[in-house]
Amino acid sequence: MKIKKILLVLILPVLFTLIASLSGCVSVTPRKNDLAINNPIETTLDLTAVVGDKVPVTINPGRFTAESVTYRLPRVIQGTYSISDFGKYIDDLKAIDYQGNELSVTKLDENTWSIAKASKLDKLIYYVNDTFDTETSGGIGGGHPVSPSGTNIETDNFVLNLHGFIGYFDSLKNNQYTLDVTSPSHFVRTSSLKNKGTKISADGQYLTDSYFATRYFDIIDNPMMYGKLDVEEFMVGNIKIGLSVYSPNKVHTAANQKETVYKMMQAQKQYLGDLNSTNRYDIYLYLSEENETSPKGMGALEHHTSTVVVLPESSSNEELAESIIDVVAHEFFHIVSPLSVHSEDVHYFDYNNPTFSKHLWMYEGVTEYFAQHFQVYEGLIDNTTFYNTVMSKINNSKNLNDALSFTEMSENVLEEPYASQYYNVYMKGALIGMCMDILIRKESNGNRSLLSLMKELSAKYGRNKPFMDDKFIDEITAMTYPSIGNFLKTHVEGNVPIDYSKYFAMVGLALVESETPTNYIFAGGQNIIFDADEEKNAMFFTRMALNNSFWKTQGVQAGDIIKKVNEVELNIANAQQIIGGMYAWKEGQDVSLELERNGNPVLIKTKLTKAYGKSVSLIENDKATIEQKEVRKVWLNK
Repeated sequence: MKIKKILLVLILPVLFTLIASLSGCVSVTPRKNDLAINNPIETTLDLTAVVGDKVPVTINPGRFTAESVTYRLPRVIQGTYSISDFGKYIDDLKAIDYQGNELSVTKLDENTWSIAKASKLDKLIYYVNDTFDTETSGGIGGGHPVSPSGTNIETDNFVLNLHGFIGYFDSLKNNQYTLDVTSPSHFVRTSSLKNKGTKISADGQYLTDSYFATRYFDIIDNPMMYGKLDVEEFMVGNIKIGLSVYSPNKVHTAANQKETVYKMMQAQKQYLGDLNSTNRYDIYLYLSEENETSPKGMGALEHHTSTVVVLPESSSNEELAESIIDVVAHEFFHIVSPLSVHSEDVHYFDYNNPTFSKHLWMYEGVTEYFAQHFQVYEGLIDNTTFYNTVMSKINNSKNLNDALSFTEMSENVLEEPYASQYYNVYMKGALIGMCMDILIRKESNGNRSLLSLMKELSAKYGRNKPFMDDKFIDEITAMTYPSIGNFLKTHVEGNVPIDYSKYFAMVGLALVESETPTNYIFAGGQNIIFDADEEKNAMFFTRMALNNSFWKTQGVQAGDIIKKVNEVELNIANAQQIIGGMYAWKEGQDVSLELERNGNPVLIKTKLTKAYGKSVSLIENDKATIEQKEVRKVWLNK
């Protein structure tokens, strides 16, 4: 999954980055006393019977032989690395016996119900609220599911991430499922779950689509979107691409983004070579109006053959195209990892009480590296643009804890102080991938790469065979070189910050510092000097502010919370307006800021002076050796 950092959503059109559907199949034999005789589990969603923004759901598990069974909605889903608690969106759950009477139901926690006298259970019925309406912030840890994993229930649009609607019985996760979805006949209906047939009502007003899933994982691995959609389907080589767009105000169409998606997918297929085995890939793009009831978390959630994407409708066509490349490319590369290469924690995922793998550096970091590297390798962008992206990731990673063990953070990602560091998997995690790629190419004289290593691991394991988490780094070392093992043990298992100049030197690149005129928002280049604290609903100065000459002379410090700008209160909701207005600030203008530093008030009241920004750039070294240039050539395919 790739998340778009909240401040960048507000200020910049560029996405830095949330993944999902990682797990494979685990063969579990149901306990005899829990067994539901009827197989598959029959489920229905009726989109024509919405009451108070809630969709009615029916679950018919077949006949149980047990006297008590447990039904759950997921607490956590793969790839979001945060608590979602989909059970809290369930209302009025009832257990009905074969005579139509209610059975006793006890709610054990936010996501779990115990049904008594289960041998008499005919079906469960309940209503589902959507999550988009409840979002208060856009990122992980906001007290709600991240937007691309969420659900939407509107008169003209239904985002059906099915983990938000359909749950599982503890012992029956590997039972087959059928799903009937009834909708108005004029709706456009798209799903990555295969449609087994459609029935039309006698009056022609409604359609019921019937779907089949081999197990619960296949239910939640296949999202759907229904409503007034704009859809384009086209072939990229041997892959059929489905692009479904919901633009509430008809600002964007699938046709306008078709060429962008086509070129991106074509380049990705070329980059992956024989590793890609997907014959269809669906992109469900929901464009947010960014109002009170709209989703606020921009990004995407990955599935085996699809991705759900949430981006701002206010984007221009060019900005939207850039965001699609940044986010969707990341999700598509998840077919490498963790879909083809993953640990036991991923393979045997527990939706209620999960354990997490140590190797987010690979699942998210290497995936993000591939999503950036393929663009320069396949000629979609030039070297300088790629270098600027690398520097942006370095600068962003420095705003987080650069001396934190990545494996330790990954294993404890739901807890603090690790949860707030998750965003670094897209920054430092990608840089870990870059350093490994450079090192492998150097050690092999250009004959191997990080991608070739992932192909070897994919051939060894694949979707249905997990690796052992604790032994994985030793295994990679044995498959590559001692230098790779030393790098991973020092900078991934260990907490030693990476000296990137060492790896840039291997490919004939150098870091150079410069000072150039800038405005009052940046510190040279695209290094923005503000960030957001979602828990406090506040904006603050980052360490990059010290590289802006104006703010440095005013004595600002990293972490200073900005309470007011020119006597107007500043928070996340109005940051786009207030901070965006700082673009128009001119030299000689009077300004005032009220800050909070370590709980104490600080007032800045001054006249604007010329601002200069210090920035570090990555350039090609004129004095690079032939060997260094050769490694760079195979690294960038140029």
